Amino acid sequence: MLARIIAVATLAAALCGATSLEAQRAASHQPQRVRVSDNGRFLVTEDGRPYFYLGDTGWELFHRLTRDEAVRYLQLRAEQGYTAIQAVLLGEFDGLTVPNAYGDLPLIGRDPTKPAVTPGADPASAPQYDYWDHVDFIVREAEKRGLHIAMLPTWGRWVNNPQSPTDVVFDERNAESYGRFIGARYRDHPIIWVLGGDRHTDGVEKVWRAMARGIAIGTSGREDYSRVTMTFHPCGACTSSTAFHDDPWLDFDMQQTGHGLALPTHSWARIAADYARMPPKPVVDGEPLYEDHPLDFRAAQNGYSFDAHVRQRVYWDVFAGAAGVTYGNHAVWQFYAPNRQPVNGPLMYWAAAVHRPGAAQLPLLKRLMESRPYLSRVPDQSLVADTLAGVDHLQATRGDGYLFVYSAQGRPFELVMGKISGDTVAAWWFNPRSGDAAPIGRYANNGTRTFTPPSQGFGSDWVLVADDASRRYAAPGMAPARGRPELTRR
Repeated sequence: MLARIIAVATLAAALCGATSLEAQRAASHQPQRVRVSDNGRFLVTEDGRPYFYLGDTGWELFHRLTRDEAVRYLQLRAEQGYTAIQAVLLGEFDGLTVPNAYGDLPLIGRDPTKPAVTPGADPASAPQYDYWDHVDFIVREAEKRGLHIAMLPTWGRWVNNPQSPTDVVFDERNAESYGRFIGARYRDHPIIWVLGGDRHTDGVEKVWRAMARGIAIGTSGREDYSRVTMTFHPCGACTSSTAFHDDPWLDFDMQQTGHGLALPTHSWARIAADYARMPPKPVVDGEPLYEDHPLDFRAAQNGYSFDAHVRQRVYWDVFAGAAGVTYGNHAVWQFYAPNRQPVNGPLMYWAAAVHRPGAAQLPLLKRLMESRPYLSRVPDQSLVADTLAGVDHLQATRGDGYLFVYSAQGRPFELVMGKISGDTVAAWWFNPRSGDAAPIGRYANNGTRTFTPPSQGFGSDWVLVADDASRRYAAPGMAPARGRPELTRR
């Protein structure tokens, strides 16, 4: 269980609020707005620094957690190194009719044009604050910890639900009205807007476009998409690019590669397909296989996923060109707790599940990517002579003076040298389970060379890192010296 270590003074200060937006940012180191890099391949902060999107699916965060629980969850994810929390304003599980932890609903009469806002509510007094005050509090607490809220305006259930049409509350008209409300409310926060929510878009594309338009107008007073950052969370095994890649509001594509077993249509191929689309846009896997999830939703036949499954998917994704990935735990996304109806057989309560191994391992991928020149990176399968098949698949990427090869099960492979600068390469093994890096040796940067990882088998995944030796880069996964990718001369 999570230790209850949040100081009373910290929580009281958060509840009181700051006197101005500028004071809040100065005191809390609020993160900058995220935008697309100039080359269209990555996400960066407003001042141009690389931003690796490392999300966690806290879908029911606003709907199910108390303030104290939310703070403890956010604190842990911030300490672990996450950069974004994906959470839904109008939750999937009866988010319009079942109140939040304080008995509040988001809308009056399920009407998106009537947010249930209490005039003059006192945010320091639990009996008086409303649903939206609670959301505001969580947004502020996330930003105080350097986290971006990747905010879904609504779960897709409330826009498109052929199995239960009476669930639908949005149309083109009220979607824009609702978008204006949330856009105006969070205009001064570096929100990453994530429309969608695990549903097909067929026939409702105009509704989503109206919501995007409303958010832009609410933010800036006009339909100006340069002032907002948006993407779209699609249905399982789908991508936002199918319906919206060319839309001006869609800054980056998002995929849901999903919770199935590794089959011929692997996640890396889906990421590569979006990476190849023109005009170029970053692509993020917003929902790969969760940890502790029934594989293919069939626990009896296939068992549950664990950290090795999760690592495979995210390393394949990023080395195939993704600008980021999202972690998920099957108990955490639904915040499963005592006296709460479980969905698809979670293995434990969320307060224990937040500490599962995969949650701590995924930030090691972020550290690895940030330890080398970030914005120069491209996927390049020509780095290996044979990329292997199935769960043995090798995925390769390179950048300015370095290359990475991910061996999903520790299989030996033949590296094609001469693909990066330098007469000599310095090679390392990086361990995705621990973040440790061990030097292998130095080699002439020509011809081919076979590399054999330290161990093999499922769960024995490794990354070969090969650097232009003259660059004297830090050990893989180490923070760059003085904010640069190079170490000072040794």
